[in-house]
Amino acid sequence: MQEELLQFKLQKVWILVDLLYGKKAIGTKWVFRNKRDKRSIIVKNKARLVAQGFRQEEGIDYDEVFAPVARIEAIRLFLAFASFMRFPVYQMDVKSAFLYGTIGEEVYVHQPPGFIDPAHPHKVYKVVKAFYGLHQAPKAWYETLSTFLLENGFKRGTIDKTLFIKKNKSDIMLVQVYVDDIIFGSTKQSMCTEFEDCMHKRFQMSSMGELTFFLGLQVKQQLDGIFISQDKYVADILKKFDFWSIRTTTTPIESNKPLVKDEDGIDVDAHVYRSMIGSLMYLTASRPDIMFAVCACARHQVNPKASHLNAVKRIFRYLKHQPKLGLWYPRDSPFELKAFSNSDYGGANLDRKSTTGGCQFLGRRLISWQCKKQTIMANSTTEEKYIAAANCCGQVLWIQNQTMDYGFNFINTKIYIDNESTISVIKNLFLILGLSI
Repeated sequence: MQEELLQFKLQKVWILVDLLYGKKAIGTKWVFRNKRDKRSIIVKNKARLVAQGFRQEEGIDYDEVFAPVARIEAIRLFLAFASFMRFPVYQMDVKSAFLYGTIGEEVYVHQPPGFIDPAHPHKVYKVVKAFYGLHQAPKAWYETLSTFLLENGFKRGTIDKTLFIKKNKSDIMLVQVYVDDIIFGSTKQSMCTEFEDCMHKRFQMSSMGELTFFLGLQVKQQLDGIFISQDKYVADILKKFDFWSIRTTTTPIESNKPLVKDEDGIDVDAHVYRSMIGSLMYLTASRPDIMFAVCACARHQVNPKASHLNAVKRIFRYLKHQPKLGLWYPRDSPFELKAFSNSDYGGANLDRKSTTGGCQFLGRRLISWQCKKQTIMANSTTEEKYIAAANCCGQVLWIQNQTMDYGFNFINTKIYIDNESTISVIKNLFLILGLSI
């Protein structure tokens, strides 16, 4: 707690003042956390002082609060590029990152519990810098960091505003930001060293060496490629829901027994069911094999029955059988974009809507996948395949624009569709518009 307040003092976050007439002060609270590594060993006991931002009023205490956050596909794309270019990825963490952001609004907070000034017990702090809990804190930190990087020769990504690029002749330096966690890599090692020195001069940083654990993803960098998994997280959720002793299964869902509404079924605890679904949704960041099963179970969160809970338990049984599956990004695979699109016709039993599926590869590196029920009821297989292809095309366009920042042009990307009539419709549309396909 004293270390946290020392950071406040060093960064000149606030000033002790009398509360002006007509103004109000919001409360503060201490949050304690044990930080663990990928082996679940406690590496740090952390105390964080946060503001009770829920007491802030929009238009009075804050205005614009949006701060961009990296998509999980952007992280996988970064690692895929690193595997292809054969350079290591490093990680660093900013200590008390939000304290570096400056806010323009007039905000007052009460003195922190346990550290009230005995000489001025009735005074409050006027906030000069942002800190955790304030609505405008993420935006203030992002503006501070992005301004610093732009001043030091980096360019912001065209699509992904959390990606920063620096080029020097044939070499490239990439920096991906996720709030206060930063991963970076370069085709030239001296550029990484220069970047670390530059960041240490401006911010208090913790250099964590080569990337091994990021946003819950375990990253294993090897000579022949990069492996991404979440087996630690699988073990955690199996322990959380007490599934260590259950029997295993080889598939995450029964193919011949679709989930139905089951209005006459036995009710189950909706809170536990939703908690299980939420845990599994986070796991789909590296496990496309459970994507369809999880999405099918997620449709019954409003009124879950025993049959739905059994389907969720089957996913956990499958995870126990295959806890260490993940994504493999080989170094020797070419870097070319291709996509696959498919859907079923009227596969949802409740409303007869179709389910869209798609995936995108860079060589043999799977970087993105989708599974979503369509919003309309298709009248034919051609229509539902066309809708699926359009959704896949949207994801391909995002990847194309993202990879242009990396120096690649995938304008002629192949999208594989298994329906001749849908392909003919698309070709006719391109002919009408005067485009090539």
